[in-house]
Amino acid sequence: MVPLIERAVQTHQLTEDELLFLLQSPQADGPLFAAADRVRRHYVGDEVHLRALIEFSNICPNQCLYCGLRAPNTRLARYRLTPQQIVALAQKAVQYGYKTVVLQGGEDPFFTVEVWTPILQQIKALGLVITLSLGERPSEDYRALKQAGADRYLLRIETTDKALYEKYNPGMRFENRLRCLRDLKALGYETGTGVLVGLPGQTLRSLARDILYFKELDADMVGLGPFIPNPDTPLQDAPAPQLAPALKVMALTRLLLPDINIPATTAMETVAPDGRIQALQSGANVVMPNITEGEARLNYALYPGKACAGESPTRCRGCLENKLRAIGRSVSQGPGWHTRKL
Repeated sequence: MVPLIERAVQTHQLTEDELLFLLQSPQADGPLFAAADRVRRHYVGDEVHLRALIEFSNICPNQCLYCGLRAPNTRLARYRLTPQQIVALAQKAVQYGYKTVVLQGGEDPFFTVEVWTPILQQIKALGLVITLSLGERPSEDYRALKQAGADRYLLRIETTDKALYEKYNPGMRFENRLRCLRDLKALGYETGTGVLVGLPGQTLRSLARDILYFKELDADMVGLGPFIPNPDTPLQDAPAPQLAPALKVMALTRLLLPDINIPATTAMETVAPDGRIQALQSGANVVMPNITEGEARLNYALYPGKACAGESPTRCRGCLENKLRAIGRSVSQGPGWHTRKL
């Protein structure tokens, strides 16, 4: 097992069966996490890139069975930030010291390209790198958003198991998800994707295929986390989330794509109090602190018990910087581009 991991450290290659073997083996956890940490340090260093997250709307027409923002959820208080509020938060991000903002929300139909264009232009004028997470869009929308100033785009594949994807995302087509990711790469976005780990019915072989898909896509960023059941969704009775499987998928992703950006996600911190720190010591090099304010910060309810939801943006950043210093890591002073070193 250790020779297999060491070969992956050197070659950044594993077959589907080799990935499956490591995913199945509890005794692989320690050596795998240590190897991923070594690869992370060699390729991307000890700096952690902080991205300021702005959750601009929890309005979404989709019916994804795992997501608290799903349209049929009538128990969620809906909100939509105004363009002026979004720009004001971006201005605060600069004051807090961030170099990148991540604009994330439900697929709110209000936010057309025409609405986004002046917002992005104003944020770009602040000197910020812009990451969008707006869901599925036509190719011409992605092109126009990039021309308006967007640099990166996050769109999780969620799972590469087509049947599972379409079961949990009713009304959505797996082929269109793949098309969106291909378009984003072709248009020159730094493209991020990722999966939920622990969906009911998901197999370890499916997760192995997910990791190989990240490599096939040549992803610039991969974000993943444990699936956390939401009581306001049809999957409310799914098994309790576990951190270790998500950490293993993340660590294996680092071995196969050694120089990409991998966030320690909030979902990991929600499952375990030190979840983000464990992730940062197992291959991750990015954290996305939430700078959304007020009720909006509480009502972007993808899943229950979200870590840091009750903290102010300034307190959240200060706490995070202290945690990073405690493990010998520092905050990057740059925008954190994917610098390819292969």
